[in-house]
Amino acid sequence: MKPLRNLAAALFGLAALTLNVAPAAAAEDPSHVNDDTFSPNEIVQAGSDFFGVTTEVMAKAVQRVFEDLGQPDGYIKGSEGSAAFVVGLRYGSGWLIRKGVEPKKVFWRGPSVGFDAGGNGSKVFTLVYNLKEDRRLYQRFPGVEGSIYVVAGIGVNYLRSGGVTLAPMRTGIGLRAGVNAHYMVYSESRDWFPL
Repeated sequence: MKPLRNLAAALFGLAALTLNVAPAAAAEDPSHVNDDTFSPNEIVQAGSDFFGVTTEVMAKAVQRVFEDLGQPDGYIKGSEGSAAFVVGLRYGSGWLIRKGVEPKKVFWRGPSVGFDAGGNGSKVFTLVYNLKEDRRLYQRFPGVEGSIYVVAGIGVNYLRSGGVTLAPMRTGIGLRAGVNAHYMVYSESRDWFPL
């Protein structure tokens, strides 16, 4: 009886060890991808379709964002208008797209202050990082210092608050030039008050 009991204990221990090791091995496998995030190919295709640009142009625009931040867990596609003469305003609306969740209408607005003048209308494609829940989007996002750059005619900057990072990419008509300090407020409903 004792050898049979030892064999059963050994088999049970081996089974337990196998069950504990298998998830760890899967987590270390580089081919394992988080199904809740968007791959570079998915973002390039969605962005090029939205902006009406080639996939090569869009790939250049998103390459640095992916290098800096990795794969987003959502994106917002929409449009906005802005105008400024020292003090500026920006208003926009679009759709928050996340895997496994119905698209949700979102709105944004924000002021800017600085040496800034002009106006423009833009299409905006915003990559969203570390969102986890839609409600985390509805807050004020200050601009990240030194994060503004233009690649292949698409302007990109970063906004960050409460662990959530946004990377809006813009193309559009008009000119707005200068240096400014700004933030954006995202909400579930339209609000004309910019603060």
